[in-house]
Amino acid sequence: MILSPVAWLAAFCGVGAVLLWLGYRRLGRGLVSVAALGFAAVAWLPLDQWLLAPLENRFPQPPPGQHYDGILVLGGALESAMSADRGMPSLNGAAERLTSFVMLAREHPEARLVFTGGPLPNRPDGPPEADGVRILMCQLGVPADRVEYEKLSRTTWENAVLAHAMVMPKPGEHWLMVTSAAHMPRAIGAFRRVGWNLEAYPVGYKTFRDIDNRASRRFGERIDLIDLAAHEWVGLLYYRLRDRSSALFPAP
Repeated sequence: MILSPVAWLAAFCGVGAVLLWLGYRRLGRGLVSVAALGFAAVAWLPLDQWLLAPLENRFPQPPPGQHYDGILVLGGALESAMSADRGMPSLNGAAERLTSFVMLAREHPEARLVFTGGPLPNRPDGPPEADGVRILMCQLGVPADRVEYEKLSRTTWENAVLAHAMVMPKPGEHWLMVTSAAHMPRAIGAFRRVGWNLEAYPVGYKTFRDIDNRASRRFGERIDLIDLAAHEWVGLLYYRLRDRSSALFPAP
């Protein structure tokens, strides 16, 4: 919430209204005006595209027909708590990570398959995502013994550290990493930092090639995408400052 631009606009609006009610008119009007202009910009300008497109376009899709020694997919597509509560796998807006993983598994029957994803960061005692994904993979026809599961990681950095320690990739092996396009720069930077240079397979795009198509989006969707972009841009800076990434903005 602290890093959400839209949360700050809402806070400005609320605090400004209270100040106006208390008689602090100049400061109250200023805060409400900033909030109004901010929400107007979200509604009328393609801010979501401007912020997300550089992240999503950073790594292109790999050319077809390549050989891969292994395919790694990052967690984040399964709603672990909902899946446990309802007794069946429940996917979220990053579902393409897993659907693409299944497609690639069928296209590359010789490749080693790895999933990395544990409990939610804010629920360390909750069920690991890997448990629900294991059930889903079997339901989608992927043999149970074909996928290896890392089930302790809670962050992208832990994905990199723990998956690398489990897989122990050999020099010269060609590995492919599947994750959301907006998340790919931070993920690639973290994995390179631990010494594992994987090829990117970005999925789950949220931006259009033609910026005019974004007019069909609802206001709430644009807010969600702006928050997603802020999360990734701040995450890139944080990872670089903490020496958890090979570069501030990793490139192919």
